[in-house]
Amino acid sequence: MAIGLTLTYLTTKVPNFAYGSIVTIGIYSALSFYSLYGISPYGALPVAFILGSLTSAAIYLGILRTLARRGSSLVGLMIATLAIDIAFVGIFGLYSDYLYTAHRVIYATNFPQLPGDFSLFGVPGIAFAAPYSLAMITLGLFALLTETKFGVAMRASIENPSLARVLGINVEAVYIFAWMLAGGFAAMSGAYYSLWLPGGIDVGSKLIVEIFASSVLGGLASIYGAALGGVIIGASEILITTAGVDVFGSSVGIYQKGIPLVFMIITLLVLPQGLVSLKVGKAVRLIRTLTFARLLKYLHLRGN
Repeated sequence: MAIGLTLTYLTTKVPNFAYGSIVTIGIYSALSFYSLYGISPYGALPVAFILGSLTSAAIYLGILRTLARRGSSLVGLMIATLAIDIAFVGIFGLYSDYLYTAHRVIYATNFPQLPGDFSLFGVPGIAFAAPYSLAMITLGLFALLTETKFGVAMRASIENPSLARVLGINVEAVYIFAWMLAGGFAAMSGAYYSLWLPGGIDVGSKLIVEIFASSVLGGLASIYGAALGGVIIGASEILITTAGVDVFGSSVGIYQKGIPLVFMIITLLVLPQGLVSLKVGKAVRLIRTLTFARLLKYLHLRGN
């Protein structure tokens, strides 16, 4: 989810509050495949990717690009994405009514975790499939952006659109492709999400805080930082809540959604540019220096 949100921000520089609804498209794709055809959410992944890609491209071409060309401000574009998200919640409600009236899917509005996952070593398969997919997507993006001419054109279009146009690069085509990728990633993650947690018409909208926190932690302008930020935010949200429940009781669970906000605030205060601003080489050298100093001190004490 965080990788896709970062892709949309890199191209338009507009925080996309409608991104969570594209996640919900993946969730309802999984529900539809399971309820209507008995197919596991894994089988819904290709269709979810396509639907998410087309929806994301339609949002960019039909609304955001149109408003931007008419001189809409950044705030106006942000409000537009928020309005799109609200509209999608209504659309999902209508689709839920259709599933009930036409196919008697009684739990379409709010439904539990979907079955259909496999088990490996007694562990749900999603625990292996999701990290594997994240690794493959990250490596695939790295190969695309560094080893292909189109990837170089994408980087140029993002870093300096005016110069890229002068060089003959079709910047709009690059932006559309980036938005399609982002929508596909969002819908795929929604299909995976349905195997782990309950779904509903506004689940994706409620996830937008965690998604933004992950992107901000990663740097908001770094695809690889977004992947790392998503892992950190997701793991911290679960681990901190679990530790709090063990110490203070189950009432701590109601504060789980506040953890990403805390991370986002701390990141903006301490590392405004996110994890990508950390100088890894300097940190490694500092650790080595401290370790060596401790070793010398230990040897000195042993000698005494």
